[in-house]
Amino acid sequence: MLRPEISSASPSVPAASLASLEARSQGSRYNFGIRETPQSHPSAKASASTPTGTSGAAGDRSSSSSLPRLATRTLPAQGSYFRNKRSYAENTFASNFTFGTSSSSAQDNNYLRTLKTPLSAGNPQRSGYKSWTPQMGYSAATSSSTVSAHSPSVIVAVVEGRGLARGEIGMASVDLKSPQIILSQFADNTTYTKVITKLKILSPLEIIMSNTACVAGNSTKLFTLITENFKNVNFTTVQRKYFNETKGLEYIEQLCIAEFSTVLMEVQSKYYCLAAIAALLKYVEFIQNSVYAPRSLKICFQGSEQTAMIDSSSAQNLELLINSQDSRNNHTLFGVLNYTKTPGGSRRLRSNILEPLVDIETINMRLDCVQELLQDEELFFGLQSVISRFLDTEQLLSVLVQIPKQDTVNVAESKITNLIYLKHTLELVDPLKITLKNCNMPLLRAYYGSLEDKRFGIILEKIKTVINDDARYMKGCLNMRTQKCYAVRSNINEFLDIARRTYTEIVDDIAGMISQLAEKYGLPLRTSFSSTRGFFIQMTIDCTALPNDQLPSEFIKISKVKNSYSFTSADLIKMNERCQESLREIYHMTYMIVCKLLSEIYEYIHCLYKLSDTVSMLDMLLSFAHACTLSDYVRPEFTDTLAIKQGWHPILERISVEKPVANNTYITEGSNFLIITGPNMSGKSTYLKQIALCQIMAQIGSYVPAEYSSFRIAEQIFTRISTDDDIETNSSTFMKEMKEIAYIVHNANDKSLILIDELGRGTNTEEGIGICYAVCEYLLSLKAFTLFATHFLELCHLDVLYPNVENMHFEVQHVKNTSRNKGAILYTYRLSKGFTEEKNYGLKAAEVSSLPPSIVLDAKEITTQITRQILKNQWNTPEMERQRAVYHLATRLVQTARNSRLDPDSLRTYLSNLKKKYEADVTKAEQVSGKTE
Repeated sequence: MLRPEISSASPSVPAASLASLEARSQGSRYNFGIRETPQSHPSAKASASTPTGTSGAAGDRSSSSSLPRLATRTLPAQGSYFRNKRSYAENTFASNFTFGTSSSSAQDNNYLRTLKTPLSAGNPQRSGYKSWTPQMGYSAATSSSTVSAHSPSVIVAVVEGRGLARGEIGMASVDLKSPQIILSQFADNTTYTKVITKLKILSPLEIIMSNTACVAGNSTKLFTLITENFKNVNFTTVQRKYFNETKGLEYIEQLCIAEFSTVLMEVQSKYYCLAAIAALLKYVEFIQNSVYAPRSLKICFQGSEQTAMIDSSSAQNLELLINSQDSRNNHTLFGVLNYTKTPGGSRRLRSNILEPLVDIETINMRLDCVQELLQDEELFFGLQSVISRFLDTEQLLSVLVQIPKQDTVNVAESKITNLIYLKHTLELVDPLKITLKNCNMPLLRAYYGSLEDKRFGIILEKIKTVINDDARYMKGCLNMRTQKCYAVRSNINEFLDIARRTYTEIVDDIAGMISQLAEKYGLPLRTSFSSTRGFFIQMTIDCTALPNDQLPSEFIKISKVKNSYSFTSADLIKMNERCQESLREIYHMTYMIVCKLLSEIYEYIHCLYKLSDTVSMLDMLLSFAHACTLSDYVRPEFTDTLAIKQGWHPILERISVEKPVANNTYITEGSNFLIITGPNMSGKSTYLKQIALCQIMAQIGSYVPAEYSSFRIAEQIFTRISTDDDIETNSSTFMKEMKEIAYIVHNANDKSLILIDELGRGTNTEEGIGICYAVCEYLLSLKAFTLFATHFLELCHLDVLYPNVENMHFEVQHVKNTSRNKGAILYTYRLSKGFTEEKNYGLKAAEVSSLPPSIVLDAKEITTQITRQILKNQWNTPEMERQRAVYHLATRLVQTARNSRLDPDSLRTYLSNLKKKYEADVTKAEQVSGKTE
């Protein structure tokens, strides 16, 4: 591999304004707080719709009897709360994160001026698009309940080699919700399909590239392609010198936790991904205004050979994540399988659907787990109960390992909250371990073993020496605020105890004041709380009961929804300000204690990576098992044959009132090319999608919708499926077809699964048939499994020339329409051998329409003449039939030798039947030969 020219100087790039950068550097650009699990807390939706800022959750409202006791102390100015505490990051990383030999602020500011470059300067044709808008085309969110789990939070750095190394790509990505960096390096062709596919799977929030890739008027092809495919993703260019492989290796040595340190051996000579991680970490440090603690990151190298590749067009055609008709509904494969209880489990399911496994052993381990969950109800419900109580462990860990450069009130509050979340999470380890104790399958036993780690207990014990036993995660902002105030045990800090008593007194005073107002005006006032307004007054009353139909003038900021009033008063606003001052002092002192505690547990915190993996994987496996209980799915096998007995479409099953019509599928190396014919709307496209969806389900470790199923591992899944059945097509449609088929031809291999639907319909018939014929002959040279649906019946005669071609068709029945005295077609959606015997079904569809009868009659006559001429050119010989019979016998024998599990008697019977079929085929060929002579 050629060593890259990465550290060379690069031309300067126009800079963003310094004022905006200074403003931006005051805190982190992206904030991702720990969210409640949507499935676990149904009240989350209700809280969003309550009037005038009230939370709506039961825990957000409180009377004086339930309010915490605390009150008043004068605080220093806000900027001085933490001025005596030097940041841990500043002490630890001062030498590691400088931009030059000096750490002066002038140099840092210079870096900031050149780092963030307006896209309009580097790429004028794209100026004016909306910045910071998540890319939607490949988003994971398929329903409102999953939006928060999959909102874009990934930043990706991409770099390409130069000169003779052009086409060698290095990538590094970090999810701001998870402390994990994924590195990859691979060689790509001039279409850059691997880069685009990987980026679409990551669904990035922001993409970082070198400024030399987008020099005005001379952008590289890679940069142009990425900007065209990710129009709603923010782009940032940084100087080429920050893509430094030496610095990247240093970062990995400093930041990677010991359990994953073997990644150093994998990436030592992979200069491009090392360069990418150097630029990525420097940029994240700038935008988030924080650095990662030493030995705190999980860094992995992922090669492209570990998973199957599904391009973005195929993912859209198959509706893996987004429904093509309505992006808001969950009629997708993700929607069918997503019964996860945690955001981490949902994210893992999404990534697995987009990148199915190719290792049979790993897939079978997952299937063993799903089987045990289905057979053991106690295990299934026990695990589901424990898993549903976990928060977003990955995101929690990400926040804990980041060390802010500036200590602010928000940072303090966040750290306290996360420590409570950490305690809540660690308290669930023992219940999870107890649930897994009696498992039998190796993977579940391995997860049980990972929970035996003593570090979980050590961290929890250290936390409990400082944090109250009853401090826990609770729903409702007021309840959670109370938990944060009283998180630290009494008598650890005398001033903290005083501040908490002051806070309680203020809250008591607020409740007392509102009670006095209620007595004074004779109104049913109650104390309410929201995170935005603080304490305020609420009242539900008919407006006619108010004197003069108005509230007393003492009440201000009044809002009304139906008969519910929300308002405050000048005195209450002052009390809220005192309350906030007291809170800030409590948070300040609590934060000091929490920081000391965190510094003690940092060396043990890496066990949470194992816990995060365990929880997300168990959640996904539970989701697979749950989906199986709702339908009659079967465990798939893995052989060299694609065989599905009575399989059906999993998404269609969810949509339909009745169970979809099931069909058989049988593809082997000897018969690896299926040509499927049938009238419009007979089910061809649905059948093609069904095969691909079943293949993906099998390769992610899920059961599949069938009575029996066997699959060959597909390393790539390609589709060319029509998104509409409109007759009015034009050249742009045809060009789209050609681009998609060119992509398949350039990238398909012997282990691909290829689905092509109605190729060549965007041009005239002769050219369409010619293109289809040529494409088919090319694909027939591969051992890929190909299903080719077409209306061109001329293609059905390929089986005469190629013995590995099989013709299949969808049956229809003709019925009499008594009301209109015309014939009609009844669709059976049944797949049968041979090509369709339906003739001129397009004309029949036209006849049913409002097309004038004279035109339909002329069309029939012309079609008859053309068909007669085509039939003259069709030919077949007895020798071809004999060769075909020998070929099929040989392929059946090879397949039996590889995969047969029959007992001797059954095998003898099968071989005897095989012999009889061969003899019958040869006899038929000889009879044809005699007639010809």
